[in-house]
Amino acid sequence: MTPDTLSAQFVETFIADALDAQQARRASADLGLTPVSAATAHVLTLLTRTVGAQSVVEVGTGAGVSALAFFAGLGEDGLLTSVDTEAEHQAAAREVLKAAGIRHTRYRLITGEALTVLAKLRAEAYDIVFVDADFMEYPECLEEGLRIVRPGGLVILNHALLGGKVADETNCDDETMLVRDTLEAARNLDMLTTALIPVGDGLLVCHVS
Repeated sequence: MTPDTLSAQFVETFIADALDAQQARRASADLGLTPVSAATAHVLTLLTRTVGAQSVVEVGTGAGVSALAFFAGLGEDGLLTSVDTEAEHQAAAREVLKAAGIRHTRYRLITGEALTVLAKLRAEAYDIVFVDADFMEYPECLEEGLRIVRPGGLVILNHALLGGKVADETNCDDETMLVRDTLEAARNLDMLTTALIPVGDGLLVCHVS
């Protein structure tokens, strides 16, 4: 095992998942989903607390692993809007959130296409926009995220490393090229302070001026 692999494993196990997160991961496995990694979830909680977020938009509900991460960082009245194309996934997430004791008035689960739903959300109304969905829509999701996030807020994209494919210059498949183009676009926008964080499958974190 290489030092890099050992370090990655250490990072992922540095803080253990809470029981609620473990339940959400089991629900994800039952649905054949790959949720955010443990380290990624803890980074999301940290970022949520750091910016004092009270309103989060999540694209890609899954079975609620990342939702729990956001709620761990949100204030008592913080709200989550989560979008997913699969009603079955959101039903599992709803059960996970209910079991975690999170009031149903603190979240809305919207079943629909990401870009269609995002286009209907109010501009500069949210503290964090998190995207963990169709890679082919990442450029448009970044654009919509920048429209609806407030100044001082964050737009965060998961799978920014795409299993190592983004860093592989010989890989030119459509998904990889679109994710790579999205990273490049974010890096070159003057309004953004951007970091690529190598936890899980990579987080692109963009702070909006």
